Amino acid sequence: MNLRIPPALASALLSLVLSSHAGAQNAPGAYPTKPIRMIVPFTPGGPADMIARPIAQGLTERWGHPVIIDNRPGAGGNIGAEALAKSPPDGYTIMVTTPGIIAVNPSLYSKIPFDTIRDFAGVTNAATTANIMIVHPSLPVKTVKDLIQIARARPGELSYASAGNGSASHLGTEIFKSMANVNIVHVPYKGAAPGVTDLMGGHVQVMIIGMAVGLPAARGGKVKPLGVSSLKRSPAAPDLPTLNESGLPGFEVVNWMGFLVPAKTPQDIVARLSTEMRAILQAPDTRERLLKQGMEPVGNTPEEFDAYIKSEIAKWSKVVKQAGIKAD
Repeated sequence: MNLRIPPALASALLSLVLSSHAGAQNAPGAYPTKPIRMIVPFTPGGPADMIARPIAQGLTERWGHPVIIDNRPGAGGNIGAEALAKSPPDGYTIMVTTPGIIAVNPSLYSKIPFDTIRDFAGVTNAATTANIMIVHPSLPVKTVKDLIQIARARPGELSYASAGNGSASHLGTEIFKSMANVNIVHVPYKGAAPGVTDLMGGHVQVMIIGMAVGLPAARGGKVKPLGVSSLKRSPAAPDLPTLNESGLPGFEVVNWMGFLVPAKTPQDIVARLSTEMRAILQAPDTRERLLKQGMEPVGNTPEEFDAYIKSEIAKWSKVVKQAGIKAD
């Protein structure tokens, strides 16, 4: 027997189903029910800030509750991380992290106000990016080999900017100094953007920094690009050689940005955050935006990100020990 439902009744039933679904999505007690704070433990304009903003915008559009960026720079990211560790584990405080904060600082600082394993839970690794070596245009060099030659001829005269003690830009340049056997003076800043600004102003001569910050400055002619820090050339700048192929075989310093919440945040909230963030990262407009900035979207599960963090802690602790770097 075939039953024919009048169009008006079918439309009414569909509206009822959709209304019930929307009601379930926004039922009292459902997450989220209020604004969310997203801590960025660096200054605006750096790679972490650049990944935080499209994710915050995407979550705001999807959930109808604002995700507010809270820039808290200082102490190599420790200030922001401490704020996250002390926040309620309810999903309303998120932080974007880099390897410097979560994997390097435990070895870099003799004492930090949080435990990277005990106090945080991973949500997703959002993106990876190669770093780019840039120099002030007045420096008479065209290649990495030229820079090595002039640095050896003028030991201690050149200076390099970093995004702060223990940042990828700091450790990456220290590895460069060791492999190239050069002496370049370290000048730490409270983030990537201030360091690049001073480089453009000629206050420092060299910087190894994330593609998202360094590449636009290079394209604008304000700094001179020499190479990238990944083993393979970057899709964002395929004409730039790697340091690996520029006389420093095996050189690799790749940055990544991921999201954390306080430990003991309910698993269903962590899972929902991860699912939503990964969907935003896979959206064509987000992917295009990040790739133009030299970032490659990742997006993995909380379990995969937690395991990756542990492997990064082991990796960078060896680097810090071998380089003899201490922040205090």
